[in-house]
Amino acid sequence: MKLAFHNLLLATITVMLTACSRDSAPPPTTTPEVATVTMTKHSVTLTTALPGRTAPYRIAEIRPQVNGLILKRLFIEGADVQEGQALYQIDPAPFQAALDNAKAALGRAEANLPAIRSRVNRYRQALAEKAVSQQDFDDAEAALNQAEADIQYYRAMVETARINLGYARVVSPIAGRIGASTVTDGAIVTAYQPVALATIQQLDPIYVDVTQSSTELLRLQRRLQAGQLSQDGKNGNEVELLLSDGTKYPLRGELQFRDVSVEPSTASVVLRMVFPNPDGVLLPGMFVRAVVTEGVNQEAILIPQQTVSRDPKGNPYALVVDAEGKVEQRKLSLDRAIGDQWLVRSGLAPGDQLIAEGMQKVRAGLAVKAVPFADGAKPVASSPEPVATARSY
Repeated sequence: MKLAFHNLLLATITVMLTACSRDSAPPPTTTPEVATVTMTKHSVTLTTALPGRTAPYRIAEIRPQVNGLILKRLFIEGADVQEGQALYQIDPAPFQAALDNAKAALGRAEANLPAIRSRVNRYRQALAEKAVSQQDFDDAEAALNQAEADIQYYRAMVETARINLGYARVVSPIAGRIGASTVTDGAIVTAYQPVALATIQQLDPIYVDVTQSSTELLRLQRRLQAGQLSQDGKNGNEVELLLSDGTKYPLRGELQFRDVSVEPSTASVVLRMVFPNPDGVLLPGMFVRAVVTEGVNQEAILIPQQTVSRDPKGNPYALVVDAEGKVEQRKLSLDRAIGDQWLVRSGLAPGDQLIAEGMQKVRAGLAVKAVPFADGAKPVASSPEPVATARSY
């Protein structure tokens, strides 16, 4: 009886020890699995969105060129006018009278010329026969020269009077849209007065003046010289426009020039573009953003934004899987955000296996199992298509 009880006790202790040993045994180790994206080079067109304002292509301030009384305003305020269209009529009567007077004086001088010329010819023959003195001939010849000079003078007077008569009808020097008139019928105006009668602005095409910081201009020039960017000869001067409400202007413009000097107060350079404006959508003084092409980066590397982390100092880094299958931390230098991606300046190279998922469960130096990243939509970083990017200021 005691032997049986002893055997039962030993069996019970053995079972309990076996169970305890199983509970304290460590679980089997497994290699963490992460999703990776293979880095490749892409041709990326880089653009910059610069703030600016519109300005008229041509502007003309209408001022009278003669003194007089405004008889009639001949245009509708705010309407489009054509080049050479009459805008104001100044009283022409004084200028017509001056023209008639100049013509009469010219006719009188021309009427006296034949007689004076004949006298000189007779005196020349008489002088050869010593019938007149040299002084008489000289006086007659001087009178002829005076008469010819008077004719030239009165011809100039006639032309001046004719010009002034033409100035009595004030016409538009350019085609464009005219603003409000500063005078009404019956107003007295003076030649070249400081206050313009009206202002005409040509709006098609129209200028867009934007500013670019000199620092950014130097950075762009260095990148071009270093071969990091190449100019697009075909479309390099084409510019897109974003209106103040964020909508895209349907027509493309052209970069005309960069200013040759830097504005001291803002340390910026002015860029001027020309845009077609057939429908008059763009008005002078509107705030816009011009999307200017910087160049083409033939070796761009793009990565999803979720793959970038920050250290306590705010420096960006990413995790990659090295050739030995272990996690490696890479410090990154980022250029700009492109949608949901980053354009990498340095830190990654083509062929690197960038960890896109599973970063929370791994650390540097840990061996991992890499599988291709799949997130429904294929990341742009693995697409061979060119990507247009923008930098805003």
